[in-house]
Amino acid sequence: MISVHDAGAIGALGDLSRFRQEFYQCLAARADALFELTDAVLCADGPVTSLVELSLAAEHRRGHGALYDSLNSGRVDIDRFRDVVARQSIPRCDNGRITLAIDVSHWLRPDANTSPDRLFCHTYARGKGQAQMIPGWPYSFVAVLEPGRTSWTAILDAQRLRPDDEDTAVAAAQLRAVVERLITAGHWHEGDPEIWIVGDTGYDGPRLAFLLTDLPVRVLVRVRSDRVMRLPAPPRQPGTAGRPARHGAEFTFTDPATWPEAAHTTNTQTTRYGSARARSWDRLHPRLTRRGAWADHDGPLPILEGTVIRLQVDRLPGDGTPKPLWLWSSATAATTGEVDRSWQMFLRRFDLEHTFRFLKQTVGWTKPRIRTPEAADRWTWLIVTAHTQLRLARHLAEDLRRPWEKAATTPDRLTPARVRRGFRNIRPTLTLPASAPKPSRPGPGRPPGSRNTHRAAVSHVGKTTKKDTTNQQTP
Repeated sequence: MISVHDAGAIGALGDLSRFRQEFYQCLAARADALFELTDAVLCADGPVTSLVELSLAAEHRRGHGALYDSLNSGRVDIDRFRDVVARQSIPRCDNGRITLAIDVSHWLRPDANTSPDRLFCHTYARGKGQAQMIPGWPYSFVAVLEPGRTSWTAILDAQRLRPDDEDTAVAAAQLRAVVERLITAGHWHEGDPEIWIVGDTGYDGPRLAFLLTDLPVRVLVRVRSDRVMRLPAPPRQPGTAGRPARHGAEFTFTDPATWPEAAHTTNTQTTRYGSARARSWDRLHPRLTRRGAWADHDGPLPILEGTVIRLQVDRLPGDGTPKPLWLWSSATAATTGEVDRSWQMFLRRFDLEHTFRFLKQTVGWTKPRIRTPEAADRWTWLIVTAHTQLRLARHLAEDLRRPWEKAATTPDRLTPARVRRGFRNIRPTLTLPASAPKPSRPGPGRPPGSRNTHRAAVSHVGKTTKKDTTNQQTP
């Protein structure tokens, strides 16, 4: 129960009710049905296994026909709703720093040959080296990370990747829009610490840093262990003829003989990984060539310097053999404390994996068999709305644990699944802007014995744009 004397609970109740009212105002068509569908996701008993069963929840007062009609014909003002999400309270790390994590999660649709805009999604199998490429819709998520080990993140944006999209360019545009909304919402002011952006090996860190150079951000990504970077160019000697060198000696990750003396070396004792030894080298940069994303770059190619960090731990959870972890940060002249904070913050990026697991296994993000990608986008944003409401209700829910589950030490340690378990008890105290359904009769449907003469077109999977000429390296 929520005590009337608990000022924090009353404030959280007001924030959650305000968010629900603003979310309802962003629903431009089929607003009542979409709003009640979101409440059904939050209040359903157990994990969501199918879309039609949500119409049986008490919070969904409409039939299953209205449920599918809201997803297929409804309309959500996504741009307006992005601003609503950005105005909510967000977690912060040390010194009030905001840390954003970006990653892609796949909605696999291998049998939906009539669904357009599908791409081949890289998925891992159980065996070693058994990765597969399965058709589906990839979605890029941007979320704010919390300090410490937790399963909570604050999702700020979700965008479906289309066949003609260039991954790094789309990620840069998405991050730029998120950072600008955070600044507009007042979460960052002049003089505050830089916003950190954390990504995995799928992102080109130097390219992201170049595209976001005018924003107060610092890029931190993991790089492959077989990369080769360049040291700073040596100073030009007097009387040397020819063009000055732009790159120094090679820094090969797999060859310790090419490593100069590290700028910083730290050794941190952890309870999960044992001894964590970090070494960093300053002002390392990749040697760019005019191909791929840099093929149409005007002028000379830039020198994108940063800090390279090598992390080695004693053990990993389970039976995994520890391998060195390589990171690239867009910051130069990093101190010893910043090096330690960098690899520790990168480990917090894996909290986003807990969010993806919750979205897929508990609230059923990828369970519906939706045909059109537009309906998939609406359902995705309903799931983001449900997750945001659970985050705002963290301090309002009771710990309705199972007999075999451990009790939470503090209310803020409740997982998203436990908060959802008690959301049905919170809902009567919140704003319910959706109106009651009007009685109506179902349509006649297709006449018996008639055939469907409007067959759906079969859509191909993968990239659809063909280049006239191949990219060639210019001498």
